[in-house]
Amino acid sequence: MTKLIFMGTPDFSATVLKGLLTDDRYEILAVVTQPDRAVGRKKVIQETPVKQAAKEAGLPIYQPEKLSGSPEMEDLMKLGADGIVTAAFGQFLPSKLLDSMDFAVNVHASLLPKHRGGAPIHYALIQGDEEAGVTIMEMVKEMDAGDMISRRSIPITDEDNVGTLFEKLALVGRDLLLDTLSAYIAGEIKPEPQDPSQVTFSPNIKPEEEKLDWNKSNRQLFNQIRGMNPWPVAHTFLKGDRFKIYEALPVEGQGNPGEILSIGKKELIVATAQGALSLKQVQPAGKPKMDIASFLNGVGRTLTVGERFGD
Repeated sequence: MTKLIFMGTPDFSATVLKGLLTDDRYEILAVVTQPDRAVGRKKVIQETPVKQAAKEAGLPIYQPEKLSGSPEMEDLMKLGADGIVTAAFGQFLPSKLLDSMDFAVNVHASLLPKHRGGAPIHYALIQGDEEAGVTIMEMVKEMDAGDMISRRSIPITDEDNVGTLFEKLALVGRDLLLDTLSAYIAGEIKPEPQDPSQVTFSPNIKPEEEKLDWNKSNRQLFNQIRGMNPWPVAHTFLKGDRFKIYEALPVEGQGNPGEILSIGKKELIVATAQGALSLKQVQPAGKPKMDIASFLNGVGRTLTVGERFGD
């Protein structure tokens, strides 16, 4: 039985961890995840999904603010683990720790060498990719630059957003890891180097990137909106107030970018530089998320054709 240390943080990682726990080829000696954080307006302390899964399984849990040089790292090195599996952990692993293991692999939610970095699923949608996927790779000092052990792809549909794609790729990552890890450990798989000429990066989304530019096409804005749903959420401005858009569909239409072209009981059409968007789920300033019909029957009932979204 191969003894593992697992490192991860969000739901994606928890799905991978739960998969490993069902496989009797592996024993999880410890789980490392990010510290509990205060979330929301009420600043409620929240455990990571990986911590919750580890607690349910009765596993030892480590939550260092920074792994490098920490007492927790020294403890992990004394456990006698054969290797490390990471999945969206959120910290770099120190060379000292990597060098102490027989192997260390990462489950990365992109088809490497494309979309290295912390937001590969977001960028796959924002950039209009036709497919997404997962790569199992060896861990090295450089971010997401290790040799590739295996890859698996799935199509991206127009119905996908960050939430749905995270769920799909978590299952892909779980299954791909279980399908290939034992063969890799046994030396039956020869990892493949990444092609440096094909490398692209997908760093964490910056606040300024959440803002919609109506001078883009309807398809570009559609991809940006779904590439930030359910987080961090794309926004524009309406009458000077921030206005979040969770869901919209590209439709035909022509007008000045940001201009309201038509208003119906369940329809709000806004012009873009090319075509238009039909807004479906929105969140006005100071209000909860709502469908467009609720918005138009409430705070949006005073809107008129010709008014503008944007600065």
